[in-house]
Amino acid sequence: MHEKSIELLNKAVADEMHAVHQYMYFHFHCDDQGYDLLAKMFKRTAVEEMMHVEKLAERILFLRGDVELVAAHEVSKIHDVSEMLKMAAQMENDSAKEYNEWANESAANADSVTKQVFESLVADEERHFDQFDVELENLKKFGDRYLALQSIERSKGRETRTTAD
Repeated sequence: MHEKSIELLNKAVADEMHAVHQYMYFHFHCDDQGYDLLAKMFKRTAVEEMMHVEKLAERILFLRGDVELVAAHEVSKIHDVSEMLKMAAQMENDSAKEYNEWANESAANADSVTKQVFESLVADEERHFDQFDVELENLKKFGDRYLALQSIERSKGRETRTTAD
């Protein structure tokens, strides 16, 4: 009865799993480069995407479906911060568009709860898009100085820990 909803929910799981993997990859590389603000943002977003997977899985199981935990895409090996932010913003924008479409499709299939799940995800994806877009604008506005400040802040933190010991 709810085959279409289960199919759409599993597509969303695949998208969210890809986002978790991609954002953790970005987190690792930003952390390695000393960009603490961006590293934390990518990690926090990955955790939120994991919570989306959980919400989607709960709905799939309620509908008596099986959760398919397969990422939609392989991780893109991007190390340039600007390119990371562009990709992340695009991923979030694409997800918001798809989830809007899938909310409408769920409504057309008389599944208002799945529609609500997708609508709640749209709000989160738009918020994620905005945070990546703001960071991309900061990077364009301030250039490498923006990234240098993050590295300097990390160095200050290390200096404080060293002198306090």
